[in-house]
Amino acid sequence: MRALLVVNPAATTTSARTRDVLIHALASEMKLEAVTTEYRGHARDLGRRAADSDDIDLVVALGGDGTVNEVVNGLLHRGPDVDSLPKLAVVPGGSTNVFARALGLPNDAVEATGAILDALENRTERTVGLGLAAGTPGTEDESVPERWFTFCAGLGFDAGVVGRVEQKREGGKRSTHALYVRQVVRQFLNEAHRRHGTITLDVPGQDPVTDLALSIICNTAPWTYLGNRPVYASPKASFDTALDVLGLKRLSTPAVALYGTQLLTSSPEK
Repeated sequence: MRALLVVNPAATTTSARTRDVLIHALASEMKLEAVTTEYRGHARDLGRRAADSDDIDLVVALGGDGTVNEVVNGLLHRGPDVDSLPKLAVVPGGSTNVFARALGLPNDAVEATGAILDALENRTERTVGLGLAAGTPGTEDESVPERWFTFCAGLGFDAGVVGRVEQKREGGKRSTHALYVRQVVRQFLNEAHRRHGTITLDVPGQDPVTDLALSIICNTAPWTYLGNRPVYASPKASFDTALDVLGLKRLSTPAVALYGTQLLTSSPEK
């Protein structure tokens, strides 16, 4: 077996030691090429290269959810083809690692590597469904390119928070839970569509749901983690079923307090 290891050295919990341990473990079991990402989008380019190669059987992504998303979009640049594409393994190296944890992997890079090696030895694999986001034909965003997402996609307020976090990260800030909390507060104070949203949800055979201020499309549960605590936006979402949607029309202070309490006390059962 030949594998490509994609390492994001800028990921929050990825270190040179973690990388070296992973390389040693994988190289003892397969022919391995390890590449460290050098720019935004590099992981996507490496995924694309692997998809177009005839001799790469496995891509291993060491990094956070952003790194995994880039690799996935590179692998799927010509569309999904389970039979011809390399397999993907994920080693958690970010701040939250939602996708890896949703797959049942330990939130520790060394332990996750052991789980991956066990899966390879036992020839255990899993096919999961993904979501696809793209511009809407006939609207101002119709030229937005398609992009696959692994576990969640946010519109409105949620997307605004992520945008703020990305700006801070580009300025040198590390992705931490505290950084996210600060950007949630700032986005809330500056959100122009808190009381009257601009998002419309169309469901075949049903009336459109209009004026949403926030929408979170979930491919699995949980939505995210606060430390070790899972937070469920759509508790029944699963890789094995269709997408689930959470939509909110109002983001007034009382409404946000209520929704926030519900999220923080959420569980797989409610």
